[in-house]
Amino acid sequence: MREFIVEADGGSRGNPGPAGYGSVVLDGATGEPLVEAAEYIGVATNNVAEYRGLIAGLKAAHALDPTATVRVRMDSKLVVEQMSGRWKIKHPDMKPLAAEALRVFAPGQVTYEWIPRDRNKHADRLANEAMDAGKRGEQWSPAASTADLDTRATRQGTGAAASAAVPEPSGPPGDATAGAARARAALAGARGETGDGREAGGAGAPAAAAAPTSANAPASANAAAAAAKRIASSADVRAAKNVASVAPDLGTPATFVLLRHGETPLTPQKRFSGSGGSDPSLSDVGRHQAERVAAALALRGTIQEVVSSPLARCRETAQIVAARLGLGVTVEDGLRETDFGAWEGLTFGEVRERYPDDMNAWLASPDAEPTGGGESFGAVARRVAATRDRLTEAHRGRTVLLVSHVTPIKTLVRLALGAPPESLFRMELSAASLTALAYYADGNATLRLLNDTSHLR
Repeated sequence: MREFIVEADGGSRGNPGPAGYGSVVLDGATGEPLVEAAEYIGVATNNVAEYRGLIAGLKAAHALDPTATVRVRMDSKLVVEQMSGRWKIKHPDMKPLAAEALRVFAPGQVTYEWIPRDRNKHADRLANEAMDAGKRGEQWSPAASTADLDTRATRQGTGAAASAAVPEPSGPPGDATAGAARARAALAGARGETGDGREAGGAGAPAAAAAPTSANAPASANAAAAAAKRIASSADVRAAKNVASVAPDLGTPATFVLLRHGETPLTPQKRFSGSGGSDPSLSDVGRHQAERVAAALALRGTIQEVVSSPLARCRETAQIVAARLGLGVTVEDGLRETDFGAWEGLTFGEVRERYPDDMNAWLASPDAEPTGGGESFGAVARRVAATRDRLTEAHRGRTVLLVSHVTPIKTLVRLALGAPPESLFRMELSAASLTALAYYADGNATLRLLNDTSHLR
């Protein structure tokens, strides 16, 4: 029985925002790409785009051979766990999409595997190309695809075709217009399209893929894909890209939704509660707040991962939210609260009365430490910045919930805005409030939300 590998991804620039998906069907034995599919789908969430990419990939594989077994590989843990039946599908937008994906192949023919983002580059690139095309008011065309490098990297890890180099065509590439036309024609053949871009499979065929028309269709698809790769690696495609003259795109940002933990017994008393104290758990009020946040985030349906500070109040908040979203919780030590030293458990007034000189120095300089060897705001900023860089690299293009504390969240906002250290004292951050930041590939960031508590009303 033949085996296919389907790699799929989806993204949204805004979540919800302009969205697209990408998927590729690979030969399970050789790793050779057989069919690519990508589409700009308008305004949608990341999760919807990921499911749409999955469906397109499955339909493309089914068109090649409906009797094949399929291994789906995605970097969306949500989709993989839900489609594997280990997590419940609660969001109303996801249920019909999951049902559609289940109907493509007979039960038992499809298995699901989570892979890290850096192993899903081919599908990720296609999804971004689809979103780029939508930005230009167009639909995705394989003639503009730059995914061949990712395809070669995939083959290197799958065995038989690892040593097969794609030869670079010899001779002059011709003028840019002719090169673009040749690229479109060859890649349209791999998609099963006519020369004018219409799908040969008719309205029922999946986007960018058409059903085989004879018993030799799989072999034909291999031959067409090989021809497509030769064009994709040639100067003709480089010429085609020059015709488009599109400005470089920074890609889908890493979006961090920052959640301050719910109330603890110390919160209403406004006592210093950092990482060097008793590590209190949530109060009854705090647990209720966490439930309200969970309900609001479940309704939005945009969170793909949950990461928490190691402190108990954050982990408890994160677990309540993650359980509602059907996600797991990853602990990140860099999100912990400041160590307030000897000030732990005291009110601001009590600290000013007992340690007036230390308090004045702390208010005046980010390098001043709380009494007893606590952590300065400068040290917190360095720790949080390193954590931010690590998380943005790991979650590029995804929407992640970070459950943390007052100082780390305010610090992330301050750094994103380029504001001075004293701005920390000019921000309000309520218990169980939501803040959102988006981080782009060029290092820039935008503040999208600050101290939102509307879900608690």
